[in-house]
Amino acid sequence: MSQLSTMAKMLTTAQSQYNTLKSNVQNFSVKNIWQTELNKVKSVSVPNTYGETNGFSNALNLNSQSAALMAWTNSKIGLAPETNGILSTQTVGNSSNLTQLAMIEASDTASPDCLNAVGSYRQARNDSATAQANLQTAQLDGSTSTNSEVEQLNLLNAAQAQQLNEQQAQGVLHACLAQQMTIQNMQQRNAAAQDLNTWGFVQAQHTANPTLNVSDTGTWTTYLP
Repeated sequence: MSQLSTMAKMLTTAQSQYNTLKSNVQNFSVKNIWQTELNKVKSVSVPNTYGETNGFSNALNLNSQSAALMAWTNSKIGLAPETNGILSTQTVGNSSNLTQLAMIEASDTASPDCLNAVGSYRQARNDSATAQANLQTAQLDGSTSTNSEVEQLNLLNAAQAQQLNEQQAQGVLHACLAQQMTIQNMQQRNAAAQDLNTWGFVQAQHTANPTLNVSDTGTWTTYLP
């Protein structure tokens, strides 16, 4: 009886293992309930009436650093060359003119880089659309050829690789947003500092050079011309 009981337990265990293996290799054919839509990124076409936006369409749609630089160069106001050397004699950190120049130079560096990042993202996304669609088709296929454990693991690895590529591409765009926000913050901060400096200068001038009305004994210290 003891042997029969042991054999019965072994049979039950074997049946359980068999059912588990069977469920692992059995096809799951109702995968279309997970199907999602995959769209390409819309391309843009920038109007170019007189050549003022040469390169912009390519910069925003293709991975072309030269197009991005040309687009930014054509659309910006250029700086006149300095002939008298006044800027070179000003103190860094205490010159509104050098601050303006710093913002311009920072913008001229970051903006073409961001234009290229947008174009690179669009091109890479569109180039990958076919591969992503093929991967999704295989993932949703219920046939035997794509339902083995090895095949499913391969599909999982491919999906994770595509997800990593997408995250890295978006990370570049986030970095560009941070660059632009930094430059905008620099502009706002310098404008506020310039206002405070102007206010302090005016107050000092009023104190040093009082302007009095007839029979007045006080100084106008709150009036800004």
